[in-house]
Amino acid sequence: MAVKIRLARAGRKKRPFYRIVVADERFARDGRFIEKVGTYNPLTDPAKVVVEKERVIHWLGQGAQVTPTVKSLLQKEGVAVS
Repeated sequence: MAVKIRLARAGRKKRPFYRIVVADERFARDGRFIEKVGTYNPLTDPAKVVVEKERVIHWLGQGAQVTPTVKSLLQKEGVAVS
C-alpha cells in the first residue's frame, strides 16, 4: 500500500478549496482518505495554508510520499520535506 500526502478538492464549482490528506494512492482524488492533515484555500490573498505539522512529520516518518504541489506548500509553511 503506497501512501501519499496530496490535495483533495472540495468546494463548489469555480470556488476551489483543498484538503491536505493522507491517502492510499489507489483511491480516487476526492474519495477515501486515511487522515486530514491540513487545508489550502487559494482564493484568499495571500493563499491560506493550515497544516498540522506534527501529523505530517509522523506520516513522513512512516514512509508517505508527498506530491509536488503539497511539497511546495509544506516548504512554504516551514515543514522540512526531503
